[in-house]
Amino acid sequence: MTTHVPATSFVLTAIGDDRPGLVAALAAAVDEHGGNWVDSQLALLAGKFAGIVQVDLPAERAQDFLAALPALAEEVGLEVEATTGRAGEAAEEPRHVLALHLLGQDRTGMVREITTALRSQGATIDGLRSWTREAPEGGGMLFEAEAEVRLPASAQEQDLREALETIAGELMVDLELDAPA
Repeated sequence: MTTHVPATSFVLTAIGDDRPGLVAALAAAVDEHGGNWVDSQLALLAGKFAGIVQVDLPAERAQDFLAALPALAEEVGLEVEATTGRAGEAAEEPRHVLALHLLGQDRTGMVREITTALRSQGATIDGLRSWTREAPEGGGMLFEAEAEVRLPASAQEQDLREALETIAGELMVDLELDAPA
């Protein structure tokens, strides 16, 4: 018979100058306090390592874990902040998941325009990755983004498509909205 140990869930944000060992140091701190690394998104941006990590820890070890985090800044140069999350969070209502892909000439305001259209339809963004790259044959910079979005069950996918197509026309970008691969 297994005993259920209450867990405390934290979302950690971590940032530091890129160098070997940052993820290993954070993983060691989680493990040393009996924690479980649940989910993460890690990236290198402008020479900085940046990460978001969800960890679950036994409730009785949570305060010791939080007290140990400042040492990571001193030891390896990794600043870590912890926010209490909800372990085993369930969705409040059914949602329809869609994959969004955008490609077009880079210009300011693109992310704002797209996210405003998503918000207008009640969509939430579960994940977003964006980047710029040189266009072929010296055509300037291209902006590309991929997102996973969720619509509440009460919203219509066609209404979201129409809102995004209007924005795509104004921004002169290619925009696709499909079921996730």
